[in-house]
Amino acid sequence: MKKIIHIDMDAFYASVEQRDFPEMRGKPVVVGGSPHSRGVVCAASYEARKFGVRSAIPCFQAYKLCPDAIFTPPRFEVYKSISKEIRSIFLEYTDLVEPLSLDEAYLDVTANKLGIPLASTIAKEIRKKIFERTELTCSAGVAQNKFLAKMASEKNKPNGLYVVIPGEEENFLNEIPLYSFHGIGKKTYEKLSQLGFTKGAELRKAEESFLVQEFGKMGAVFYRMVRGIDDREVIPFRDPKSIGVETTFSHDSEDFAFLILTLENLSKELELRMGRKNKQGKTLTLKIKFEDFTVKQKSISSDSVFYLADNLFQQSSNLLATVWKENIDPLKKIRLLGISVTNFSLDITNQDQPSLFG
Repeated sequence: MKKIIHIDMDAFYASVEQRDFPEMRGKPVVVGGSPHSRGVVCAASYEARKFGVRSAIPCFQAYKLCPDAIFTPPRFEVYKSISKEIRSIFLEYTDLVEPLSLDEAYLDVTANKLGIPLASTIAKEIRKKIFERTELTCSAGVAQNKFLAKMASEKNKPNGLYVVIPGEEENFLNEIPLYSFHGIGKKTYEKLSQLGFTKGAELRKAEESFLVQEFGKMGAVFYRMVRGIDDREVIPFRDPKSIGVETTFSHDSEDFAFLILTLENLSKELELRMGRKNKQGKTLTLKIKFEDFTVKQKSISSDSVFYLADNLFQQSSNLLATVWKENIDPLKKIRLLGISVTNFSLDITNQDQPSLFG
């Protein structure tokens, strides 16, 4: 039987800001754009969450919910440095560490480096070391698979620990509302509730064939999920399938020159990101979100690779021009631009860039 730990830092970005700036402690903190911008919230302190502020909502909406919040821009280099320090603690116990983000990871401690028999003991030690070395708290879940460990880490947040004892998986999931299940989104929950399923115990009564009929392949996933079944391995390294960058404008724009300048800046940033990941790809995609929130994507593929800013800029500009010609009657303003590269090359040495006109 496997022993899996899920570690989730508590309001990570906001907690780092509160740690480094005493005047923010005990106050609602929002990490993201300015309070009157359409940038999104990267993180919210627990004091801000009491007002309904959540990550990914627009900053202007966060301001309406909590006008007294302290809005502060993210410091990603600081967060990355702390995340690396936390990762080093994980590696003291196991090499089977699967990071999900800067503030979250799975650990397989079934055969750990220190020979500690109980995963709960390891989780306690890790939480203690993280606090001692970073002055930050985290929550941990311990179970025999990734799904249950993830669910368990949410049980006693913040700064808590919960262990799902083998044989108690279904009892643990019985009363948890389905909207809290990892992998069930808002729309899926609405459909489930319409079918009479709102909690784990209720969904477990459904036949697998019925769930597949209603939800397709995900129906089989739900059938296993509600029984606490998850065969996924903890994967130490996950190669990115795409690398991209995007920006949301403070005001919707129909200024083509401004959009081109934005693509030039995005191309420079994308080259930097690809360089850090040591990646080059053969497909470039332009993403455009219009004022009515509709999204348009255009892609170009090549036998050679994309990775230099000049070429990224030239090709994405050509894609924008193509979309611009189609964007008529009536002309819709643009609120977001983004570019990404996929279809990575296995050999990143001695590759030729595609022609600027090809």
